[in-house]
Amino acid sequence: MEATPMNDEELLTRLSRHPEIKSRMVSLLAAVDNTNGDLRLADEAEDRLFEEMRRLGQESMQAWAQGQVHETEQEVRRSGRARSNGKKTELAQPVW
Repeated sequence: MEATPMNDEELLTRLSRHPEIKSRMVSLLAAVDNTNGDLRLADEAEDRLFEEMRRLGQESMQAWAQGQVHETEQEVRRSGRARSNGKKTELAQPVW
């Protein structure tokens, strides 16, 4: 599946809406660029990159799910299916 091309400004705007994804991308790029200088062997780099990609996948799914919850909440509110009953009242005590 190919992503729709976007310019740098749009990419930064979208990343700013998802700080956890932005942070993970920074970590991924740090591994690619070996900014810590600790990835000497291909196996080390592969392990680090797989871990970063795994975390990116988890955080992306979590962000997607939160977006779906928000979208569903908005849809329910727009449709009028949500009701606010006001203040909660105490329930009658059960008879044992």
